[in-house]
Amino acid sequence: MTYEHVAEATFLSRPNRFIARVLVNGAEETVHVKNTGRCRELLVSGCTVYLARSDKAGRKTKYDLVAVEKERQGRAPLRINMDSQAPNDAAGEWLPISGLFSDGAVIRREVKFGDSRFDFYVEDGRRKAFVEVKGVTLEENGVALFPDAPTERGVKHLRELCRAVEAGYEAYLLLVIQMKDIRLFRPNAATHPAFADSLREAAGQGVHILAMDCLVTPEGMTVDKPVTVQLR
Repeated sequence: MTYEHVAEATFLSRPNRFIARVLVNGAEETVHVKNTGRCRELLVSGCTVYLARSDKAGRKTKYDLVAVEKERQGRAPLRINMDSQAPNDAAGEWLPISGLFSDGAVIRREVKFGDSRFDFYVEDGRRKAFVEVKGVTLEENGVALFPDAPTERGVKHLRELCRAVEAGYEAYLLLVIQMKDIRLFRPNAATHPAFADSLREAAGQGVHILAMDCLVTPEGMTVDKPVTVQLR
């Protein structure tokens, strides 16, 4: 997935979860943040961010903040896409070429099952599968962690994926890690123990847990390579 009209900027502050103040093209500007999560470890005053310009009528802001460079001691900055919509778009491009399903598989978005609406539903001959996507932006020393804040919605999705397996469907949780240089993924048990427990339970009940890193540029993000999942 790609953006048009990308500009580099310097992050100044985040008055609330929806907007940020940045310095772009020599001027201070208010921009929309395309991620309502905390992202405190990413949006640090003075860091480099990337903005995608939007020409939609009626907008209050001209730019969306979509990516950030995280400074690392003794290493090059780590570029992280932090657009909460990007994982689904990137997953939609990757699934048809992932090898998980045949070339003739029919892939649909936003399909309801039980009390949840999963990101993708796949019919591939006799195979029927649900795929739920989660974007991952939290990184510590090469380890990707999810969630970065408690997510009851995430727990609910895992439970529904288990019910889908019981009903005869295949079920996948696809963790789209919105960066490179990641050696493994772990559930963030310190932040949300219930999610970590539910993830282990789901894996034990037949839900496929997949983690993929991404090639991230200022102009977009592409799902790239598998990452080892460590549940315990």
